[in-house]
Amino acid sequence: MEKRENFSSRLGFILISAGCAVGLGNVWRFPYITGKYGGAAFVLIYLLFLVILGLPIMVMEFSVGRASQRSAARSFHILEPSGTKWHFLSICAIAGNYLLMMFYTTVGGWMLSYVVKMIRGEFNDLTPEEVGGIFNRLLESPGPMTFWMVVTVLLGFLVCSLGLKKGVERITKVMMGSLFIILLVLCVRSVTLPGAAEGIQFYLIPDFGKFTEHGLFDVIFAAMGQAFFTLSLGIGAMAIFGSYITKEHSLTGESIRICILDTLVALLAGLVIFPACFAFQVNPGEGPGLVFVTLPNIFNKMPGGRLFGTLFFLFMSFAALSTIIAVFENMISFFMDLFGWHRKKAVAVNFVLITLLSLPCVFGFNLLSSLAPLGAGSTIQDLEDFIVSNNLLPLGSLGYLLFCTSRYGWGWNAFLQEADAGEGVKFPKWSRFYVSYLLPAIVLFIFIMGYIQKFVSK
Repeated sequence: MEKRENFSSRLGFILISAGCAVGLGNVWRFPYITGKYGGAAFVLIYLLFLVILGLPIMVMEFSVGRASQRSAARSFHILEPSGTKWHFLSICAIAGNYLLMMFYTTVGGWMLSYVVKMIRGEFNDLTPEEVGGIFNRLLESPGPMTFWMVVTVLLGFLVCSLGLKKGVERITKVMMGSLFIILLVLCVRSVTLPGAAEGIQFYLIPDFGKFTEHGLFDVIFAAMGQAFFTLSLGIGAMAIFGSYITKEHSLTGESIRICILDTLVALLAGLVIFPACFAFQVNPGEGPGLVFVTLPNIFNKMPGGRLFGTLFFLFMSFAALSTIIAVFENMISFFMDLFGWHRKKAVAVNFVLITLLSLPCVFGFNLLSSLAPLGAGSTIQDLEDFIVSNNLLPLGSLGYLLFCTSRYGWGWNAFLQEADAGEGVKFPKWSRFYVSYLLPAIVLFIFIMGYIQKFVSK
C-alpha cells in the first residue's frame, strides 16, 4: 500500500473541504428557499441550524478520519470495538459517494457546456422561449450530454491522478480562489444594476411576515434541511480529508472555518441572483430553470452580459468540479484502503466505473425518459438524488453521531480527545447530552419528514 499523503498546508485542507461542501445546492437552492421563506430572517435561522446541526457532525466525520488515517471504507473497521459491526456503516458511505457522482457529473457537464455556449454567444438576441429551448435540446440529446459528462469525469480524475498535493490540493486552491474572485465581480455587477436595490432589500432585510405566511414549522424545517444537506455530511466525503491532516489544529476550529466559507458562497450567490432578478423583473425560481433559463435571459439584457454570463458559468463549473474532485479523491482512497492499490490503478478503474454509472442519469432525460421512478414527471436523476439526499446523508450522519457518542461504538471520550487535539476551539464538553440524544433525534426527524414531504404531503 502507498504511504498515506498529507496536505502541504492548512489552507489546502480548509479550501478542499470547503470545496467539497460548496456545491450547486449553494447556488440553485439556497437563494430560492431564502427568498421563499423571508430573506434575511430565514438566513438567521439557517445559520443557527448550521451551527447546532451541521457543525457537530462535521467535527465527528473529521475526527473519525484523522484518528483512523483511513477513508470511510476502512475507518470504522479500525476504530470500532472488537466484535461490533459498526463497519457496516462503510457500505452506506461508499454507496453514497458513488450515487452522488452518478448524477452530479451530468450537472457538472451542463455547466461546462454553458461556459462554451456563453463564450460563443449562442444566447445573443434570443427570446426567453428560445433560451429555454437551448437547455431542453441539450437534455434531449444523448450525444452532447454524454460528451460533457465524460469531459467532467475526465477532468476530475485527471486532477486526482496527479496526487493529493500536486493535483487535488494545488488545483482546488486555484479553483476556490478563482471562484471567490469571480463571485465578488458578479456581486458588484449585480448590486450596481439599475433597480437592484429592491432585490437587495428583499434579500438582506428580514421579513418576519413570511414566517406566518408559510407557517413557522415549515420555515424551521426548510432551514434545518438546507443547513443539514449543504455540507454533504454522512457519507464520509469529509472524513477522507480528516485522514490527510496533522494534529496541529483542533477539528472544531477547522470545521467552523469550512462552514463560514460554505455559507459565504451561498450568501454571495444570493447577492448575485436576487438584485439581477429584481432589476429585470424576473422570478428567481429554483433548480436548473434558474441557472439555465432565467439567468441566461438576464445576461442577455445586461450590458456586457456575455462576459458576465461566461464568468457566472465558470464560477458554477468550479463549484461543481470542486465537489467532484473531492468525492473522486474519496473513491480513489476507498480502493487504495480496501485493496492496497496504487493511485493510478484506482484512478483508471474508477474512471471507467463512474463513466458507466453516470449513463443512466444522462439517458434518463432522453432515451430512458419514459421511466418515471418517483411518479409522473420524475427522472432517474430524481431517484438517485432522493436515495442520497433523503436516505444516505441523514442515515449516515446518524451513524457517525452514534459511533462517536455511544459507549458501544468509538465512544465520547475517544472522540473528544481526537477532536480537541491541537490548537484552537475545543468541542464543548457540555454538549454531550445534546449530541448523544437530541441531535440524533433531530436527524431522524429530518429523515422521516423527507419521506412525508416526498410521498404524503403531495
